[in-house]
Amino acid sequence: MNRQILHLFALTLVLFGVLIAFTSRWSVFEAESLNDNALNRRGLLEQQKAPRGLILARDGRTVIAQSDPVGRGEARVYVRRYPEGSTFGHPVGYSYITIGESALERSRNDALTGDLDEFGTIFRELQSRAREGDDVVTALDPDAQRQAIDLLADRKGSIVALEPATGRVRVSASTPGYDPNTVDDPAVFAALNDPDNTERELVNRAVQTNYPPGSTFKVVTAAAALDSGEVTPDSILDGSSPQEVSGVPLANAGGVSYGPVTLTTALTNSVNTVFARLGEQVGERTLVEYMERFGFYQDPQLDYPEDEMTASGVRNADGRLVTSGFDVGRVAIGQGGAEGQIQVTPLQMAEVAAAVANGGKLIRPRLTERIVAKDGRVEEDIEPAQQSQVMKPRTAQQLTEMMASVVNEGTGTAAALSGVSVAGKTGTAEVSNGLANQVWFIGFAPVESPRYAIAVTLEDQPVGSSGGVDAAPLAAQVLQTLLEGS
Repeated sequence: MNRQILHLFALTLVLFGVLIAFTSRWSVFEAESLNDNALNRRGLLEQQKAPRGLILARDGRTVIAQSDPVGRGEARVYVRRYPEGSTFGHPVGYSYITIGESALERSRNDALTGDLDEFGTIFRELQSRAREGDDVVTALDPDAQRQAIDLLADRKGSIVALEPATGRVRVSASTPGYDPNTVDDPAVFAALNDPDNTERELVNRAVQTNYPPGSTFKVVTAAAALDSGEVTPDSILDGSSPQEVSGVPLANAGGVSYGPVTLTTALTNSVNTVFARLGEQVGERTLVEYMERFGFYQDPQLDYPEDEMTASGVRNADGRLVTSGFDVGRVAIGQGGAEGQIQVTPLQMAEVAAAVANGGKLIRPRLTERIVAKDGRVEEDIEPAQQSQVMKPRTAQQLTEMMASVVNEGTGTAAALSGVSVAGKTGTAEVSNGLANQVWFIGFAPVESPRYAIAVTLEDQPVGSSGGVDAAPLAAQVLQTLLEGS
């Protein structure tokens, strides 16, 4: 009898231990993951009782997001409103009890809701202060952001501009956009998420959509070749056309055969055969190494939800990132095939330009400038942080001079500004089985002391369009606005 009681007691202890383990799992060990789960509305219900902090543009005056009270007394709740509508919809996102949060509203949720650490909460309670959110001041320039959205109007595409020395994202535009004031309407939200909706308004093309970069990727190839010592800007290379690359003929744009040219001339005129051969000379291992230094093969190190960003890199026909087995010659000119095609986001290409502009140092991009308490105290000043040393300063200077030649006398002359030197690279990639073009421009200005780097891309442009004609002028206008406004 004693043995049976002992067994029963042991079983009870085991079951009790299992109960403690499972309850501890949800309440302690995995509490944070539960709170972060997009399906968990409990936090949002609590947050509605307190005013969420403002989200402001970099001028500290332009209100991008605010909370308005609805109801009275115990029934009072605070509902989010977005005074700028769709202009900042993609970088800032939305926050609603019905559909959750996205973008900066989600990544900076703790600050915006006043969700302090344990000691901060105790300190607030001792002061008998009600819970309130901190304000988030972004790095986004209101004038340049509005202009970028206007320039992209009625077209699908993206414009991203940032400061090479600090990583501050000054423009993050994506079209078509959506109005975060209406997205919580069930009918509107359902329509935006309809699988047959080809406009994909909720997709932030700046960080979520991969595109073929065309010849803008030649900047990455040139960086790898120059920095690894394979060539110099004055190296003479064969620009004849066509040439056989991986057993298949490759021609220059328009079939132009250049003959012997310097690397600088090849970049200035975007000579495909030179860069395809250069890619083969550098090899896939070295090319991938430099791509990784630029930030490829990982989500951008941006203060933005990780599952709302996409990594750039070489992707095979299944969409998987691959680091070997691809046609390195064609990837080197921004193309590829079923075994591996280079695919990039606009933010990634803006980072490529920024790393060159910043002497070879890549600074982590960031949307947030600072976090400010309601009494005006700066709770957190977001400082620049280096992500990687992509190339030697000497290499960056050589590449800067080569990219300046592209704008001064090559394919990118439409990006030139009066009285301001601009460096850049154009790109045009065939898409939709050759029925449309993806057009690009990346660059920075001023050349002597770069303050802004930019990437512009437009989807599904007519055959005959090009980065130099269609994307470069947009970059020039946004750069001009940024330079005049700072």
